Amino acid sequence: MTNNSADHHPGNSMADGSHEGEFGCSVMELRNLMELRSGEAVNRINDNYGGVHNICKRLKTSPVEGLSGNPADLEKRRQTFGQNFIPPKKAKTFLQLVWEALQDVTLIILEIAAIISLGLSFYHPPACGEAKGSAEDEGEAQAGWIEGAAILFSVIIVVLVTAFNDWSKEKQFRGLQSRIEQEQKFTVIRKGQVIQIPVAEIVVGDIAQIKYGDLLPADGILLQGNDLKIDESSLTGESDHVKKSLEKDPMLLSGTHVMEGSGRMVVAAVGINSQTGIIFTLLGAGEGDEEKKVKKGKKPGAPENRNKAKTQDGVALEIQPLKSQEGVENEEKEKKKVKVPKKEKSVLQGKLTRLAVQIGKAGLIMSAITVVILILYFVIDNFAIQGRSWLAECTPIYIQYFVKFFIIGVTVLVVAVPEGLPLAVTISLAYSVKKMMKDNNLVRHLDACETMGNATAICSDKTGTLTMNRMTVVQAYVGDTHYRQIPDPEAILPKTLDLIVNGVAINSAYTSKILPPEKEGGLPRQVGNKTECSLLGFVLDLKQDYQAVRNEVPEEKLYKVYTFNSVRKSMSTVVKNPDGGFRMYSKGASEILLRKCTKILDKNGEVRIFKMKDRDEMVKKVIEPMACQGLRTICLAYRDFPAGAEPDWDTENEILSDLTCITVVGIEDPVRPEVPDAIQKCQRAGITVRMVTGDNINTARAIATKCGILLPGEDFLCLEGKEFNRLIRNEKGEVEQEQLDKIWPKLRVLARSSPTDKHTLVKGIIDSTIGDQRQVVAVTGDGTNDGPALKKADVGFAMGIAGTDVAKEASDIILTDDNFTSIVKAVMWGRNVYDSISKFLQFQLTVNVVAVIVAFTGACITQDSPLKAVQMLWVNLIMDTFASLALATEPPSESLLLRKPYGRNKPLISRTMMKNILGHAVYQLTIIFTLLFAGEKFFDIDSGRNTPLHSPPTEHYTIVFNTFVMMQLFNEINARKIHGERNVFEAIFRNPIFCTVVLGTFVSQIIIVEFGGKPFSCSSLTLSQWFWCIFIGVGELLWGQLICTVPTSQLKFLKEAGHGTAKEDMTDEELPEGLDEIDHAEMELRRGQILWFRGLNRIQTQMDVVYTFQTGASSLQGALRRQPSIVSQHHDVKNVSSPTHVALSSVNSTPTTSAAAAAAASPPAGNQSGECIP
Repeated sequence: MTNNSADHHPGNSMADGSHEGEFGCSVMELRNLMELRSGEAVNRINDNYGGVHNICKRLKTSPVEGLSGNPADLEKRRQTFGQNFIPPKKAKTFLQLVWEALQDVTLIILEIAAIISLGLSFYHPPACGEAKGSAEDEGEAQAGWIEGAAILFSVIIVVLVTAFNDWSKEKQFRGLQSRIEQEQKFTVIRKGQVIQIPVAEIVVGDIAQIKYGDLLPADGILLQGNDLKIDESSLTGESDHVKKSLEKDPMLLSGTHVMEGSGRMVVAAVGINSQTGIIFTLLGAGEGDEEKKVKKGKKPGAPENRNKAKTQDGVALEIQPLKSQEGVENEEKEKKKVKVPKKEKSVLQGKLTRLAVQIGKAGLIMSAITVVILILYFVIDNFAIQGRSWLAECTPIYIQYFVKFFIIGVTVLVVAVPEGLPLAVTISLAYSVKKMMKDNNLVRHLDACETMGNATAICSDKTGTLTMNRMTVVQAYVGDTHYRQIPDPEAILPKTLDLIVNGVAINSAYTSKILPPEKEGGLPRQVGNKTECSLLGFVLDLKQDYQAVRNEVPEEKLYKVYTFNSVRKSMSTVVKNPDGGFRMYSKGASEILLRKCTKILDKNGEVRIFKMKDRDEMVKKVIEPMACQGLRTICLAYRDFPAGAEPDWDTENEILSDLTCITVVGIEDPVRPEVPDAIQKCQRAGITVRMVTGDNINTARAIATKCGILLPGEDFLCLEGKEFNRLIRNEKGEVEQEQLDKIWPKLRVLARSSPTDKHTLVKGIIDSTIGDQRQVVAVTGDGTNDGPALKKADVGFAMGIAGTDVAKEASDIILTDDNFTSIVKAVMWGRNVYDSISKFLQFQLTVNVVAVIVAFTGACITQDSPLKAVQMLWVNLIMDTFASLALATEPPSESLLLRKPYGRNKPLISRTMMKNILGHAVYQLTIIFTLLFAGEKFFDIDSGRNTPLHSPPTEHYTIVFNTFVMMQLFNEINARKIHGERNVFEAIFRNPIFCTVVLGTFVSQIIIVEFGGKPFSCSSLTLSQWFWCIFIGVGELLWGQLICTVPTSQLKFLKEAGHGTAKEDMTDEELPEGLDEIDHAEMELRRGQILWFRGLNRIQTQMDVVYTFQTGASSLQGALRRQPSIVSQHHDVKNVSSPTHVALSSVNSTPTTSAAAAAAASPPAGNQSGECIP
């Protein structure tokens, strides 16, 4: 304690001038010290510094009391040694996002066409009147530029909307990341008090307490450790746990996981000076130079490294400290090119990409045919039939016609390609993620949200998830007496009582304690391990004080600690007696510890022999009755070692034998009141809930019955881990899938299970091929040992309160309230995402089919698309962007939980939806063609067909356009239901966004028609004409009711579309490499797209893709292989706006398993008309 005074005087600033100001070590010295390992490090610490305690002195901190916590001192430390924070990459500016949105190929083609049309409109040749059509007077010729300008203007609007969506999306992710960062706290000692502070506030010199399950937030040197084992695989790639001790290897590194034991360390390096930080800076620093290289035209090296460096995007170190492991292991990865996707990526994304490719192809073909037909018709009509000769001075006029035809073709393409799809997915997911925060689900990986909707099985922990994790001792067996409630302290002999108090107080982590309640009359707060807290509570109930014992025996005096782990299932602490002998206190699961007891204390507090048959009787009379009431039983025991010969503490089995049993207690952990209801909902929704627990099988069975996992009278299996392994493994001890397949469908409770059992079960269910669907499994976990199972599962839920950092790191969703009901909410949101996308698709495809057919036939019959380019862009804007907002933000309803999960191979577009799409398309096409070819008679107006090039807009075509938009508006309301429900208005006011969008679109339409004039090719309409348009629109709703009456089952010819990728369709090389765990959220932050490359390579890819679609899949791989740099940069999920991007995104947009290639390889499922094209 001598050096403690130094803490309080930040004033003596020139104490050691040679080193940085104040402290006896510079940043570099500590940094170099932390790079050493094991023996070297010990020697360097002893030679250069004279031991760890001297390092503490130099850093002006006390190993016992910690820092003073004086703000000035902390600030100075931050200045000298840096903050514990790795600065995130800058977010993209709005302008960068605009620039990216402009990269869209269809938009570029439109821009070019518009500019050409603009340029040509200013050229007035002298003598070509006859070609122009004489109707045009001078004033109108002046207005020729308007169309070009209007197209440019609408392109700008589309770009701004896209950029804004991206920007808000990115902002949400940053918010999410910072939220995750703030969640992580760490225990340090300041002013002798143990406190928890956010990881970012840790400074060099802090004394940190580390325990089982922690993720180390900074580099440090061990001061004192019990049985400490660390998993350093994230830095070194070695999977074996490394033992840490003062003598052999005291170096603790940030980002590594504590797998066993506990201890204290002095923090020696933080932030960018820690080992993790150094790796990050290496990965991140290359970025700036990389950009420059690219501009010179060299391709950046090892594209994978660049992505890896950026997996962290907006994330400061604290949230996932060691994603950088990927950086380290990258070289190996590059060599091996391991082709096993660790997690299959999101089902939905795969289906969507394939669908978009198919639609894109159809659109491309349609638009090409349109252009060809228009040009041929014009040429034949003008030069062959009317026999004109091509006049040189009239060339610009002809070109102007060709440009107009070209613009019509491009517009057809723009309308055909559903670029709103990826947008809808993103909006829907981002919206869900934001709302799920309110339901206590913190989503770490975006696609987990949607996978959850398909979940068919949930493997849940018991403690803390199904139960409240507030443990209390309610029964005890002491001195041959079974007390059904807590005994009176008088009833227990003082020496037995003393053993109980010491056994609990000393043999438990000193971080576990009971604090007074926060509110008057509340329950006392339990801090630390809940089981230990229940025992400490028991001591307090016996009117004893455990803190006094701990003060007498501080942690430094503990001679040897065997910490709790999942193999031992017990914990023991050895203390040295004054006479030189040792006493060991143990506690653990009763059936395990009782096997090691040979003696027991009787009612006089005397030791008596405890035989095999006594034990069996005790199990029958005491332990089983407790367990059947759902209590956990814990045994407390002790053993004395005589003075003289010190035992060999490493022979654990010999040390942990010959114990004397003090007491067995029954601990109650009540079931959360809301759980039975939630489990019933899951079962109704077709989701099987299984309980996997380390507890005694009777306890587990009792609690499973209380929860409703086991229903009386049904033949379900409850197995213990041992029995489970015996049934599923062969003689060699390997797991046999067919054995497992016999067991898991009936298994509901797995008790006394090890983490390996949990992993085996999850893996077995996922790999199982019985049943028509592949199972989608969600797993909950809180302990370090749950990591492998959480990673293996389709969706891993970690507990936000009780969960260790290791579990959170491996998970996809963090339950901030540790509550099972939140999982049910996640299922609801997941299903809702899926339905939202389907609603949007149903609406979108109807518009696509109609718009394309109208533009195509109109162009072929009247040489001019009835819907002008600008009008098409407006329709595209409302149907894509706004509709995706409106339909993707429908809130979920309880009714989603009444159906079974869709499963992985259910098509996106069911037959009911196909019926709706085609049904509405028929209505809309009939109306539009009637109006187009007979509308002028009906409304008694001039015909708009065959007007000359720059003639003013006609009422006739305005009515066609207006009716078209009105029908879309009302059809948007129809699209709210996809399972053929009749009431499409149900709960419409629960979604304000939807109402706003519909009303907003309606108002905008009025403005466009009445005041749009020449740019929108509209002329204003009379009131009666408006009423007719709206009336026809409302007809959509009535027609929708009619479609509902036609039973889908009768329509055998309808095909489904948008199937998932079947496993067989994927060749080896299409399984994503380096994509293993780079998650959606990070991809979304679309980093490092080096725009130069993208621009140049787009066109090349366009050619490749078009070529691919003709020749089949073989060349696609080649096309994409040729440009690894693009593939690595083009991480955007947003633009699927043309076949190019579709092909690209599908190979690298996160979750699709190279779906485009698969789409090209397998026949496309549905073209516009619903037949299958070969």
